[in-house]
Amino acid sequence: MNSPASPPSERTDYYRRIASRQLTPLWESLSTLVPERPRSPCVAHLWRYDDIRGPLMESGTLITAREAVRRVLILENPGLPGSSAITQSLYAGLQLIMPGEVAPSHRHTQSALRLVVEGSGAYTAVDGERATMQPGDFIITPSWTWHDHGNDSASPVVWLDGLDIPTIRFFDCGFAENLAMESQPVSRPEGDALARYGANMLPVDHAAGPGASPVFAYPFVRSREALQRLAQAGPADAWHGYKMRFVNPATGGPAMPTMGAYLQLLPAGFSGRCRRSTDGTVYHCISGRGTAVVEDNRFEFGPRDTFVVPSWNAVRFESGGEDVFVFSFSDRPVQEALCVWREQKIS
Repeated sequence: MNSPASPPSERTDYYRRIASRQLTPLWESLSTLVPERPRSPCVAHLWRYDDIRGPLMESGTLITAREAVRRVLILENPGLPGSSAITQSLYAGLQLIMPGEVAPSHRHTQSALRLVVEGSGAYTAVDGERATMQPGDFIITPSWTWHDHGNDSASPVVWLDGLDIPTIRFFDCGFAENLAMESQPVSRPEGDALARYGANMLPVDHAAGPGASPVFAYPFVRSREALQRLAQAGPADAWHGYKMRFVNPATGGPAMPTMGAYLQLLPAGFSGRCRRSTDGTVYHCISGRGTAVVEDNRFEFGPRDTFVVPSWNAVRFESGGEDVFVFSFSDRPVQEALCVWREQKIS
């Protein structure tokens, strides 16, 4: 037999008394803690590069790369003010390095990815090897690897940073260390990692582990060609167009264990179907112009624009009279490792 409900005043008094013992009643928060469907505080949002570029370039006159360590404007989700996060598990920002500057070498437990947005001729160095940056290139900095950036060109260079900072913060396992010298010694020629691991071959004695890809630079010219060849070979997927994921060539798994990265081609005239998934995703348009319909939002995006689709928000894509290349990243590898990732193709 169920006990009769107590008067509200008795419950209030009870809650007050147990609070002094650091106890709270689950029944008051159960629907929030275990919801029927994901209820992310994140909101869909579009950052237009034309609106951001002015303030970003202005930052180059206010603080040096050496002083800032990393001169970045964070893309903070409007639903997560003060969190320095674009989703609850991901960080994103636009980093600027001016001609002649060096962003000093350090390492940290957070993993990072770069997508070159504007300019060419700057470099990222990772564990003794440099990669010269070109627009659209995808570059990774695995956890606890020394990395620095420099710009030997005559023009500013901008890239999109993506990090798992909120994830590492959740686990309280963040560490960082600065190198005594500004730039790390170069011990391998540029392109060495791509030659060793990026040609569907591996060094004979290579033992693949569970970590990040041994390839840290994925040139856009190669990735773009792969998608264009797919487009010539068969019809587009009804939801994604032509979409591929960046992988660790030694394992076939994601390029980094905490963040998945993807490149998709929306062919001219594409009108995609609606889908949603549990991984909140950051999208960046490399070239072309298209539309992302996210729940009740309609984002008309163009080159260098960035937008975020929160967890379990329905999204579909459209393109106009030109091909559109879109890069994206999410926490899907973590969700898949925990067996909680879910997708729904709505129509």
